Amino acid sequence: MGRVAVASVWLTFGVVFKAANLVPRHRRIIARILGESWTGIATAAVALGEAGIALWMLAGIAPCACMAVQTAAIVTMNALEIRLARDLLLSPRLMVAANLLFLAFGWWIVLSPRR
Repeated sequence: MGRVAVASVWLTFGVVFKAANLVPRHRRIIARILGESWTGIATAAVALGEAGIALWMLAGIAPCACMAVQTAAIVTMNALEIRLARDLLLSPRLMVAANLLFLAFGWWIVLSPRR
């Protein structure tokens, strides 16, 4: 059940927020970081990557590697967003806190012994 919860966050952010453009702020953040000319392709690539992480998590293959990729992705995205698009974020501190909790939950899921 925990893997499903983690995967659903990635699917929501990738497919719903970015690919379906239901939260246009995400596209504006990507435009700010990579430039307007790359916005469409970069948003699609990020959405695809996030959906891929979700599918990987659901598959349960190499879960520690999956969480390591998630950790690297979130740390990188947060650093870029705070440095280059801080004014477009709703709350940088809350974003970092929420992502730390999310990552802690994900690591707890993959490192917990099976019951």
